[in-house]
Amino acid sequence: MRVLLLSGGSGKRLWPLSNQVRSKQFLKLLKDEDGQSESMVQRVCRQLESAGLLSSTHIVTCQNQIEIINNQIGDQIAILQEPEQKGTFPSISLAAAFLYSELHIEPHEIICVVPVDSFVEPAFFQLLKSVPDILVKSKADLALLGAAAIKPSNQYGYIVPKIKDNKNYYPILQFVEKPSQETAGYLIQKNALWNCGVFAFSLNFMLTNLSNKNLPTDYRHLLAQYDQLPATSFDYEVAEKTPNSVVIPYAGLWKDLGSWETLSGHLESQVIGNAQLSTDSRNTHIINELSIPIHVIGIHNSIIAAGPDGILIADKDRASNIKENIKKERPMYEEKRWGSYRILHFSESGEGMKNLTKSLKLLAGSNTSYHFHLGREEILTIISGSGEMILNDKRFAVKAGDVVKIPSGVRHGIKALSPLEVIEVQLGSVINDVDKIRITTSWDEAIKWGHRYE
Repeated sequence: MRVLLLSGGSGKRLWPLSNQVRSKQFLKLLKDEDGQSESMVQRVCRQLESAGLLSSTHIVTCQNQIEIINNQIGDQIAILQEPEQKGTFPSISLAAAFLYSELHIEPHEIICVVPVDSFVEPAFFQLLKSVPDILVKSKADLALLGAAAIKPSNQYGYIVPKIKDNKNYYPILQFVEKPSQETAGYLIQKNALWNCGVFAFSLNFMLTNLSNKNLPTDYRHLLAQYDQLPATSFDYEVAEKTPNSVVIPYAGLWKDLGSWETLSGHLESQVIGNAQLSTDSRNTHIINELSIPIHVIGIHNSIIAAGPDGILIADKDRASNIKENIKKERPMYEEKRWGSYRILHFSESGEGMKNLTKSLKLLAGSNTSYHFHLGREEILTIISGSGEMILNDKRFAVKAGDVVKIPSGVRHGIKALSPLEVIEVQLGSVINDVDKIRITTSWDEAIKWGHRYE
């Protein structure tokens, strides 16, 4: 069995800590078994490894999440990049074509699709291991996992089963997507389960589905036509149109931690970061990623979240309304494969010249890419730590207090020999990620360019 982890999301419901780059699955607000902070994606990978499934797992994501995935889980999982976020049907289709035509996976192999932000117990992944046998036993084309619906909710999709004697799986009678509270209560009376977003099928099932839609099963051909694929969900495009499908009930913990209300219920502390909460503040949580302190007195049922992108103060029941108010702006904080950066300042003159100042933190042993810019120059000031840089053909050591000016068009890169903090000032008419001509991400390859050490 192959596992596909789907990683997407617009990062709006957990603003200001999440954004289109650092979606909810990357927020390190949970605790692992040793009490260390971890994100949802790190938690899921840890659970997959414990279940013996990590080595056969691929993660499907878009380009702007690749670096943060590398930062948090390294090279534990092969990453498949989709050109753009279009929904779960295009994502799964592209992954199926990749497994078939690039990795030459046999058509009878079972594929299990799992959301990367699933908040579940280890028993969930043990249940996944039984899916291939259930597909064989049931002779179904498609299997889904359904969690016990413990209360009516209009936040989840529902699967209504045809109750049979067999308790390991049930034929599916109906799908209902995010019904009203009243309808949800009625569905639960009919033994409806919450749709976990988990799908299992043979690779051949998906290949046949693509062929029936006159879509190529070859990865490269499908990639070339990706913009023509319908921007829709796998539920709508496939699951609801597959009559021979079953649902496998899961009785353990399953939560969608996609809102401040649900996430705060799983935080081990009411205060995270530089903040203080008065003892008479009931059911209130503070998460502060900023260095300035926050003091909260006598506030109830609220979430106070502060990060580089902004500050949110909201009643927990209404915090999700922030999704409608957020504009699409550049994230002020990003995690990269080499560490992280935070934007400190941006200004623009009347002549079109721009100034962007960042604080970079590089992990020991990591390096930026070796690259150059055409529309800007950069000035690096080493704040702490030690490292080495390459400027065109010169390779030299850097330490705290050093200032390096990088003219436009000059190839450059930096490696941290110890944890390295750098202030980077960008000056020019073009300040964006488009103006970055990357030569290599390998430091060994970059050294071949910078052969002279000074």
